[in-house]
Amino acid sequence: MAPTPSPASQAYNLRCTLTFGDIYGQILIWMGVIFVSLAAGLALMGASRPLFALVGVGLILVLSLPFLLFAFTTTLLNHIALVPQADRQSAP
Repeated sequence: MAPTPSPASQAYNLRCTLTFGDIYGQILIWMGVIFVSLAAGLALMGASRPLFALVGVGLILVLSLPFLLFAFTTTLLNHIALVPQADRQSAP
């Protein structure tokens, strides 16, 4: 019977099981935020203060981007796994 390798000497494969379907909803929600902010910006652009439109759109995009990046990275990290390799040949 072959000895089992200790966890320190065991080789692992890095597997990512992330699919497009895992982040599809996040992309759709953020696109909705962009379109709503642009629609609000266009509505305010016709008003007497177009500067508010530009500031509003910029503020919405700048504030929503960190939440999008956090959602993407946590989703990615949840789909990464270390899988032990199958039996490997010992080095000479």
